[in-house]
Amino acid sequence: MIFQEPSGGGGARAAAGTPVAPVAFVLKGYPRLSETFIAQEILGLERRGLDIRIVSLRRPTDAKRHPVHDEIKAPVRYLPEYLHDEPGRLARAWRRSRRLPGYRAARAAWLKDLRRDFTRNRIRRFGQAMVLAGEIGPEVGHLHAHFLHTPASVTRYASLMTGLPWTCSAHAKDVWTTPAWEIADKLRTLDWLVTCTEAARAHLAALAPDPQTVRLVYHGLDFGRFPPPPGRDDGKTDGSLPAPPAALLSVGRIVPKKGFDILIEALGALAHLNWRWVHIGGGDRRALEARAQALGIAERIVWRGAQAQRAVLAALGKADIFVLPSRIAGDGDRDGLPNVLMEAQSQALVCLSSDVSGIPELIEDGATGVLVPPGDPAALAGALAHLIDDPGLRARLGSAGLHRLQARFGQDAGLDKLAALFGLASPGEAPSRTTRPRVAAS
Repeated sequence: MIFQEPSGGGGARAAAGTPVAPVAFVLKGYPRLSETFIAQEILGLERRGLDIRIVSLRRPTDAKRHPVHDEIKAPVRYLPEYLHDEPGRLARAWRRSRRLPGYRAARAAWLKDLRRDFTRNRIRRFGQAMVLAGEIGPEVGHLHAHFLHTPASVTRYASLMTGLPWTCSAHAKDVWTTPAWEIADKLRTLDWLVTCTEAARAHLAALAPDPQTVRLVYHGLDFGRFPPPPGRDDGKTDGSLPAPPAALLSVGRIVPKKGFDILIEALGALAHLNWRWVHIGGGDRRALEARAQALGIAERIVWRGAQAQRAVLAALGKADIFVLPSRIAGDGDRDGLPNVLMEAQSQALVCLSSDVSGIPELIEDGATGVLVPPGDPAALAGALAHLIDDPGLRARLGSAGLHRLQARFGQDAGLDKLAALFGLASPGEAPSRTTRPRVAAS
């Protein structure tokens, strides 16, 4: 079986002494540097007593790990990423899962989905669900998916097969690019769903048969993992030395929704100002490099690629302005509430971002940071010029952003809500929806 009960443990227990069965967390990939917010959530729930088993649909591809991954105790197992790679395992899983009373219902749901989405990925989802349902240990009493697209499909099919209740955490791309029919079907069969922005909550609740199924839970930061913010220069000098270039920093994968092409255009319009831009993050940067070269600003840009958390924190401490020009991509993909904005604010670093998705829930324009319309290089250039020219404003906005972050976006509040939903709190705080009993194999 995939999971065995850890030695010396009988599963998590709620505060009132009620046993809580282990929960299998189904992730698209683990560990991933771009999803450390999930790892921090898992660690926080473990420390509150939840017994978690991690199931990953993909093996890790990142060369680096975040320190939090080494603190998590949950066992990790991998489903076959490509079904043809493990035909024997798939055949054994099919023989086991087809004996489950819920197999026919799961197969019918999958075939209905396949008619609307006839893709290899949809076929792979059902194969992975059979492996999950066929190998899961009898002690596991709950399935929880992170992301509403592929992981939730695998979890939903496995839930139908086994009779185990399932729940979901939705984040960003999965909220905005999953078809409405699929979201509605999933929300109809799960017990509850949490998402990390009010914008996403409202969108999903409008598609839910029961809007109360959808809850808002911010990820928040574990402030203990971040150093005290450095002192920020207010720009007051005696004028005897030339001012150093304003240090601009961006952290994020090079994908359309991050808007780094918009930032390159804005920087091209600011060639007359004194600045230097550092980018941290993976992805194909060749088009951006070529455009920067054409604009004559390539020598003022440093591309560092993907970096571990320690290097990111060091860069945040040295920066003057954090820039994340998020926008809505052509396929509807967009950020939720990027953790990197909160990380920048934890260092009292002024943030310049876009008025899109959940970002205005964190940054109040002109009060705790600066927001511009998404996809507007002229507006971005104007806001950047203002911040470059006014170090005192940068210091004030950075300090205000830090104070609001500490007051409203700590990790503990969200973890307390999740712990209650998983049954680790008092019965009055647990979800009102009933869960379904486990269906055993015949």
